[in-house]
Amino acid sequence: MEINDLKIFKAVAEFGSVSQAALELSYVQSNVTARIKRLEKELQTELFYRHKRGMVLNAEGKRLLEYAEDILGKMEEIKRAFQGSDDPSGILNIGVVEPIFSLPGLLSEYLEKHPHVDLSLTVGVTARLLQDVTSMKLDGAFVTGPVKHPLIDCYEVFREELILVSKNENSTLDDIVKKPLLLFNKGCGYRERLESWLKGEGIIPKQIMQFGSFDTIIGSITAGICVTIVPKSSVRRLIDDGTISGYSIPKPYNEVTTIFICKKDSYLTPTLRSFIEKLQHI
Repeated sequence: MEINDLKIFKAVAEFGSVSQAALELSYVQSNVTARIKRLEKELQTELFYRHKRGMVLNAEGKRLLEYAEDILGKMEEIKRAFQGSDDPSGILNIGVVEPIFSLPGLLSEYLEKHPHVDLSLTVGVTARLLQDVTSMKLDGAFVTGPVKHPLIDCYEVFREELILVSKNENSTLDDIVKKPLLLFNKGCGYRERLESWLKGEGIIPKQIMQFGSFDTIIGSITAGICVTIVPKSSVRRLIDDGTISGYSIPKPYNEVTTIFICKKDSYLTPTLRSFIEKLQHI
């Protein structure tokens, strides 16, 4: 078994298609097919369910994928360990939940100090970003805390107040919780806090809709369609100019901590190490 076999297998598993995997890896399709068949022969088991529209991992394939991600992650770690230098450079893959309005300034300062770093940002919800960090798809991520995970190191970055917001209509808090809720996707820390509060109050939302985009959510709020929960700092300007109204919610549901997470016990490249040092001196 070769490392390239695992790379090919992982690509086919992710795309569910030999042709798409071949295109991504710049291989000919027949080579990808042959490698998968050779891998299955070596392991003495089929790894995929094959159908007209593509390929889906079976139970043995899912089992191998866990090993493949671990092995490939370790290979990347080895490369980083021997390519490191005192001058941070290369790609830094960071995940981020939205919205964190204090983040652009922090990132700008870091990139100004380390111009050879190429920063790549991936937006997602906390649950997904945590998974991507543990599988080493991301170097680290800004997520909603607290996070307790045996494979994760955490660094507190910001603390902010969460509020409910709706179109400026002089409504009471009792009135607005009866409106439809427009929330981020499942796995969002803000959403979890709001749902916990409403459950504790015995309030059943009239309707819950979800979007993954902060701009879409705020646009729907200003149109008077629904209510949402966000950090106060992210909508302060809209509140100040009277576009929307903000409503305080009780403790402990009204506080959100943004933390930076990275995988525990993995090699810290100079790039990631310098980034963490920047966070610790905010």
